Amino acid sequence: MSTRDQPMGTVLRDGERWGLRYERILRHPPEKVWAGLTESEQLRHWMPCDIVGERKEGADIELPFWPAQIERYSIEDPILYGKILVWDPYRVFEWTWDTDVLRWELEAVSDGTLLTLTTWLGKDIDIAKDAAAGYHVCLDQLIELLDTGTVGLLEDADVHRWEDRYTEAVAAVETRRG
Repeated sequence: MSTRDQPMGTVLRDGERWGLRYERILRHPPEKVWAGLTESEQLRHWMPCDIVGERKEGADIELPFWPAQIERYSIEDPILYGKILVWDPYRVFEWTWDTDVLRWELEAVSDGTLLTLTTWLGKDIDIAKDAAAGYHVCLDQLIELLDTGTVGLLEDADVHRWEDRYTEAVAAVETRRG
């Protein structure tokens, strides 16, 4: 399955909070996927920020955006802060990114690893729309990196092709709730 064939994530709602869940089957063992999720030299290819700090449960971390992301999106606060909530190597990596919570779960399956990303974003519907397309593209980049060892620049990735689809998905959840 190419990154172009990856299914959309699921838009979640818990009270006023928006969330997203993505599931991907990766053709690699959990150890390789874990390295892709946690090592700075790999994060720089698919995540808009680095993770700086000790990798252990309870550790405070800094999340500096990569310079190209700062420039492309005119980011005013180039460093956000977080905390590692769960550090269970090759199984669960959960951390806060400012007010968001990201939970990465890895499960060994016959074809490699089932990666599940669940993230909770807060109350802003517009952030949910933008974040959904952004995370989809980030996961595409991660898969490409793990599959080929190389990937184009994240700042050049085409997030726009997903924005309308996720805007519709968020609106559908909002309509069902209303």
